[in-house]
Amino acid sequence: MLPYVAPKLTALWGPFRLFESYLVLIGLGTLLAAFLSWWLLPRFFRRLPRDQGKPFVKEGEEAKGKPTGAGVVFTVVFLVVLALVLPSSLQLWELAACLFLVMLAGLGDDCSTHHWGELLKGSLDLVVAFLASLALCQGEAVTLWWPLVKGAAADGSFVVPVWVYVPMATVLLWWTINATNCTDGVDGLAGSLTLLSLFFLGAFLYGIIGHVEVARYLLLPHRADGARWGILIFTAAGGLAGYVWHNAKPSAVLMGDAGSRFLGLLVGMAVLASGNPFMVLVVSPVVLLNGGTGLVKVLLLRGFGRLGFDVRPPARNIVNASTQHAASEADEARQAMVVRFLHRYRFPLHDHCRKRLNWSDPQVLVRFMLIQALLTPVLMGLLVKLR
Repeated sequence: MLPYVAPKLTALWGPFRLFESYLVLIGLGTLLAAFLSWWLLPRFFRRLPRDQGKPFVKEGEEAKGKPTGAGVVFTVVFLVVLALVLPSSLQLWELAACLFLVMLAGLGDDCSTHHWGELLKGSLDLVVAFLASLALCQGEAVTLWWPLVKGAAADGSFVVPVWVYVPMATVLLWWTINATNCTDGVDGLAGSLTLLSLFFLGAFLYGIIGHVEVARYLLLPHRADGARWGILIFTAAGGLAGYVWHNAKPSAVLMGDAGSRFLGLLVGMAVLASGNPFMVLVVSPVVLLNGGTGLVKVLLLRGFGRLGFDVRPPARNIVNASTQHAASEADEARQAMVVRFLHRYRFPLHDHCRKRLNWSDPQVLVRFMLIQALLTPVLMGLLVKLR
């Protein structure tokens, strides 16, 4: 809205021309979304669903009874502010609609008295990821660039046909949705790590591939709508920051699946917009290690179980052993070596750090953030320069 009324307002007062500046719109969107999210959330605590608790997670009962599903608040704030600061872009609004859909799917689980099954949630995530991948490519071939090697084109790019891009993008988006969801288990952790990811992605899309000269210098394909992507990403980051204020330990509210699925899809979409799917390893290394490896463990254990192997967890790995079928020490000794290795580590990894390494929640949060904040610039340099 503001970019279109700016010329008329400028006729009344010159400084209104700043509303045509992408940098000003980024700053305004970020701050306004942060303030509205911070101010509105406490006023919706009584209206939000209540967390059911996680009896098989260490200290999982601490969350029981807290308001959850806060993702619906900062998602709506994000969409409202975006309508104010984003110049016209049909594609970005199609993607915003996908973000709203995945938030609704997560909110449905948050509001349910019985958690939805993994198959239902995974299927819904897959459908939204597929729709988002179609919106990203607009039914046409997509230009990408490889890490470490330079393509045949002057800017190091190559073209991927739709039939290759859509399945690849769908898998990546599904993975980032669920990896982020798995990371949401310590107050402030998923929100803070995702904030770091969004700041790096927003800066990359706005200041590097969104800038003609910088992109040319780095031999990267220029993205003409990089500044619009910057507005979208930083506005979402502002709304998330307002939530993290209330989610800092001891948290007053939880984002729930409504928030974690929204954030996971947003990070995945921004990674694909950067033109390099491997960027996800650069901007979200800790999230993928923390939550993504847990998904791998589950898939492997279920695969071994289908093959007839004993994959029961040992009793020492279970918080409430009376309610789960556990393997005795003798049974564990007869299990396959790979199964024993998988059970040696708890996932998500933050649970392993809390239970096995005796890290406190603040230690997990600060150390995970430090690792990601230090890794991302180094990996970004390797990804862009070593080509």
